[in-house]
Amino acid sequence: MNLFRFTVIDDSGGISFVAHAEALPALLKACAREPNTLQELLDFTLPYYHALPDYVLNGLAVFDERNVPGSFDAIHQALQFCRPHEQPVFRIVDDETREASLRPVKAGGIIVNLLAKRIVQIQNTYQEIGRKGRGRIFDGERVTESVFYYRLPRQWQLVP
Repeated sequence: MNLFRFTVIDDSGGISFVAHAEALPALLKACAREPNTLQELLDFTLPYYHALPDYVLNGLAVFDERNVPGSFDAIHQALQFCRPHEQPVFRIVDDETREASLRPVKAGGIIVNLLAKRIVQIQNTYQEIGRKGRGRIFDGERVTESVFYYRLPRQWQLVP
């Protein structure tokens, strides 16, 4: 299975999650709309990868229920015992979670820094990220035959 680690940085901090690599073009399409927050980024992916916003936001709600400032044992245990591609959605709260957010999974990993308008490819064996590209719409159950296109604004930097 083509799984990818996605790490997103905005002014409230960073989060990291593992999702199917088919979500990559949807996130790039969302970046083309120049979101400022994680919520905006996820809202912009909705027409192209329907399951992503709920998956990430529900995962963050679980993270917030099980982890409190100063006590992150639940996420530390999950990161230690889950295989990388099975790790839950998490907030970057300390060195251990920061390190985990930088570890690619099966098909790779990227960092989307909304503050700096930068996309960093940690590793990518799935598909080349370019300033423009295309993807297929995921309707919540399957990847459809419908195609969408994206073009990143000049301000966005792509770091190999």
